[in-house]
Amino acid sequence: MSTSSKWESLDVHLLQVLYALLSESSVSNAARRLNQSQPAVSTSLRRLREITGDQLLVRSRNGMIPTERGQALLEPVRTALSQIEAIGIQQVRFDPSQSRRVYNLATPDYLSAVMLGEMMSRIRRLAPNSQVILHSLGPDFNYSNALETGMLDGVIANWPQPPEHLRLAPLFEDEVVCLMRKAHPLAGQTLTKDTYLNAEHLVPTPYTVGQRGVIDLHLAKERLKRNVVVYVPYFNMVPYMLMQMDAVFSAPRIFAEHFCSLMPLKVSDIPIDFPPIPFYLLWHDRSHHSEECRWFREQVIAVMRDTKSAYLRPQSTPAKVQAPLSTKQPAPHVAYA
Repeated sequence: MSTSSKWESLDVHLLQVLYALLSESSVSNAARRLNQSQPAVSTSLRRLREITGDQLLVRSRNGMIPTERGQALLEPVRTALSQIEAIGIQQVRFDPSQSRRVYNLATPDYLSAVMLGEMMSRIRRLAPNSQVILHSLGPDFNYSNALETGMLDGVIANWPQPPEHLRLAPLFEDEVVCLMRKAHPLAGQTLTKDTYLNAEHLVPTPYTVGQRGVIDLHLAKERLKRNVVVYVPYFNMVPYMLMQMDAVFSAPRIFAEHFCSLMPLKVSDIPIDFPPIPFYLLWHDRSHHSEECRWFREQVIAVMRDTKSAYLRPQSTPAKVQAPLSTKQPAPHVAYA
């Protein structure tokens, strides 16, 4: 038998016997300690000698003593058993009030600041010693790798085709509306398809490479083209730019209604049947069974679903949020809660 195959036959039971033998320096004492018969421990000792290629215990005038090799193995064996025990012990129930965990969440900047504020308030109330770091999505940010490596605990996204290899929980659905300043020449009109397409448009730059939004995908499918005059890197810049120019911005209603409550802006319906925008939370399998991460996801989901009703009018086809489990794509979206 080769050296490598001998060591492969070493199991937890033999490690326990070896530690007892080296600690007690006695077969009979080790047997009592392990609640085994002396012949059974002697048999294990023979196997251990064969595996290690060393006698491990030898006779002396005062009984048995470990060999130099045996003495050198005592601490590594103790460490190995301790680590194995840590694997086998059930995880202590997570207590958010005592947690000092730092959570990392990536979000698009068109989410309402009020919604994110509610989320942070809830987490701070339930886990006052924790921290939350918000990351902004961008074309140079590899969010998928960040989830896989643990740099991120979750990503809030709304792409029509979410990644198939990540876990997903629906948050809510929003509709596309047209945002403009109240002094815009089109503000008092019912928009037609031509007036909408011919108006000057502000358009956001993509948040991530290879992901097109609901609006761009639908217009391309219908072979329609907007009159784009400015590409904007940050959603929150748009309302202030709209105040200075006769342009329009197609956006989720939750974003538009929030800024209409703060500034002299107006929301108009769009005469194009855009599909609803699905907002969802993404995470990786590596954190799926972590109690800390699961608790964090539950807070994000609960706040997003509770707060959305303050900004969104009833939809004709509400998002399905009642199912109890999460799933990977492309299986049907089911909620995580």
